[in-house]
This record gives sequence, C-alpha cells and structure tokens, in this order.
Amino acid sequence: MPDVPTSPAAVPPVDGTVLVVGAGRMGTALVSALTAVGVVVRGPAGRGATGQDAEVVLLAVPDAAIATAAARVAPGRLVGHLSGATSLEPLAPHEAFSIHPLVAVTASTVSFAGVPAALAGSTARARAAAGALADALGMAGFEVADADRAAYHAAASIASNFLVAVEGFAEELATTAGVDRAALVPLVRATVENWADAGAHDALTGPIARGDHETVTRQRAAVADRLPERLALFDALVSATRELASSAIRDAGTSADRGHAPPETAAARQPDASPGTTAASLEPAASGRPASHPRGRP
Repeated sequence: MPDVPTSPAAVPPVDGTVLVVGAGRMGTALVSALTAVGVVVRGPAGRGATGQDAEVVLLAVPDAAIATAAARVAPGRLVGHLSGATSLEPLAPHEAFSIHPLVAVTASTVSFAGVPAALAGSTARARAAAGALADALGMAGFEVADADRAAYHAAASIASNFLVAVEGFAEELATTAGVDRAALVPLVRATVENWADAGAHDALTGPIARGDHETVTRQRAAVADRLPERLALFDALVSATRELASSAIRDAGTSADRGHAPPETAAARQPDASPGTTAASLEPAASGRPASHPRGRP
C-alpha cells in the first residue's frame, strides 16, 4: 500500500474549523486529541448537525448512520467519515474523505500518535484534508482502494476483534482449571510480538506445530467436558492452525527445491507423527526453544 504523505512539508495544515459529529468514544477521543494539537474543533455534536460554522465535518457515527448524517450537512463543506469498511459513496454529493485509524478506542481519550490509518478522498483537496488531519494527530496514513475496503476491514476485525474472542475462550477454559487470566497475559503478548517480528509461519508454536497429536486430542477432550458449547470453535481453530503449519512446510519445501535454505519455521521443525510416536518424543530438545522464537510458547 503506498503511503499517503502526512508530513508537515507534504500537506497543508488543517484549514478552518473542524466539527466532529458523534458523541461516542471515537468522536469524544478525536475532539480531545485534535484540541490538544491546536486544531480548531467543535463538538462532539449530534447526528443532525449541519456544520454551518465549520469548514470540515468529520462523522464519527456508525456505518449505517453515515449517509443520514451526511445528508444533514450544509453544502460546501468537506465531509469525512471514520469507517474502515465504507466507501465515500454515502457522503455524496459532498467533497468527501475518510480516515480509518487502526486503533481500538475504549476510552474518551486516546493517543493517535504513530497509529496507521487508511485514508481516501474524492478530490485532491479532500485527500489533502485527510492527510492534514492524520498528520496533525501524528498518524501514519496509507491508501486503500474502494474495491479493497471490505477485505481490509475484515483483516482489521480478525486481527483485533476475533483475537479478543479467542482470548475470551482461553480465559473461560483457564478459569475451569483455577488459573487466572493474568497468567496468560505474558504468553499472549509474546505471541503477538513474535507474529509482528516474524510473521505467522515463524511465530507458530505449540503442539500442532510440533505434530503432537496426542496432546491435541487430550485438549479437545477437556474442552468437550468443560466447555462443550465451545467445541466447534476449538475444532475450527485446530483446523486453521494445522493448515498454517502445513503451508509453512510446503513453503519450506519449495525453497529447498529451488536450492535455497528454507527458513526455520515452527512447522518446518515439526517431526513426523508416525504410528506409535509418543507425545514425549515430540517435545523439543532439552536445550530450549529455537532461536527464532525468543519469547514464550505453550
């Protein structure tokens, strides 16, 4: 994705007053953050606001409410939304832009500094406005084509929302064993850091990556006994993890066929699970975890 220039030398400063429409967590956080960096901002206002006293109107409303809120805005304003999945079409006929910060806003104040943000604009002036607002907040902008927005936003939801759902499952199961959520936190953080550093193939560890089918079978039995309503989720996660491990092996084999030394992915280290193999024989050597995994693993 090409970066959208958002340095002070590349885009003009925010020109005029910005009205934020929508008094939820995102709208409230944006008003606070924009005020802190010296932008003239009003709001957060209700969804019927016309923006009569503003040059830029930023709609911090649910996706389904964007078109209705935009229709209330007086002509001649630059109008933007904050949706990741929605195109600029619901903002027509206004000169339109969008900014989608890739950050979870759970409070009325949040730092947007360094946050990646998908930017779009229907005109050069609209794109410049999006870039100027992103720059003022210290965000790192990039472009996503309208045709790619649903896929982009789905990826963001998987990376954030689905991760929380999986961790909720882990927390539920750990509770049945008398283990507090706090005990899992270092593992979760290390796993995310490994993925950020090396990608999914190299970050994958655990019994599936090691080919320890007996352990996975025991895990499944525990889930079936203690959280039977979560068994389908466990099975889906096992299937997806096995596919990831298998794809890592295929990629490693392709590299070897081409005469290149394949990277030492977790799956590439997976031993054969031949009949009679025991769970103990599939554990890593006593010398410790592989060098490509500097952080914890289950």
